[in-house]
Amino acid sequence: MTDKITDPVALWQKMVGEMEKGFNSFATKAMETPEFSQAMNRAGGAAAGAQKQFGDLMEKYLLSMNLPSREQMTGIAERLQAIEGQIGEIKSMLSRMSAASGGAPVDAAPRPPRTKRPPSEGGGPK
Repeated sequence: MTDKITDPVALWQKMVGEMEKGFNSFATKAMETPEFSQAMNRAGGAAAGAQKQFGDLMEKYLLSMNLPSREQMTGIAERLQAIEGQIGEIKSMLSRMSAASGGAPVDAAPRPPRTKRPPSEGGGPK
């Protein structure tokens, strides 16, 4: 086993640990100052403004390319869901009406045309 004093890995770990402690204490002191919070507030505001500007620019670009924006696609999806819901309600209402009148259900598959005729009363095909 190697001695702790001459072990390069142990020295490296100790040095990194001391650097982390120093950096953490410096960062903690820096974050406690009002200047730091003001700077972070300004940076957040600038980032939000840049994001809004980028969104507006992208919307104009998509408009010039005749493509829908994310907002427009979301609106289309919402309208499509509402239409699908209404169609489902109409189908269920038609099924209930058909069942009440004794007809075939709306969802039933269409029947193929009848090509064979029933035998005539005389017993032979005509």
